[in-house]
Amino acid sequence: MITIRSAKRSDHDAIWAILEPVFRAGDTYAIDAGIGRADALAYWCGPDQETFVAEADGAVLGTYYMRPNQRGGGRHVCNCGYVTARAAQGRGIARAMLEHSLGAAPRAGFRAMQYNFVVSTNSRAVALWRAYGFRIVGVIAQGFRHPEQGYVDAYVMYRALNAPDPE
Repeated sequence: MITIRSAKRSDHDAIWAILEPVFRAGDTYAIDAGIGRADALAYWCGPDQETFVAEADGAVLGTYYMRPNQRGGGRHVCNCGYVTARAAQGRGIARAMLEHSLGAAPRAGFRAMQYNFVVSTNSRAVALWRAYGFRIVGVIAQGFRHPEQGYVDAYVMYRALNAPDPE
């Protein structure tokens, strides 16, 4: 069974173990592949957001953050980032984190969720987000330099949470 809880400082080693190979691969996040542990954890676990971990059988298998996408008048839209441990992919970890975030976001006062930069070649993520009602509301043509596929598109994906989605 997958459980999701707020991350603690004692989770930082496990979070880094999940983030490092994903950031180093450079194929899904617009993060410098050479980012160090301290900077990666500051990005993922910063004071302006809430960070969560997904666990099964006592092992941390995924992590996500939730934060306001913008300041001021845009604070009601949140942004999340999700990473599943490579060894745990295909076990429903990302789906569980997404479902958790869709429940947690309205409780935190958010009215919508937006992903600012979904790499188009990350087909599993794009399919999952779409299955949960996210729409591609913008395309950044060749906005991401994929280490193997060259320049590929990045998507802005959006979903209203507790209010009708203005078409």
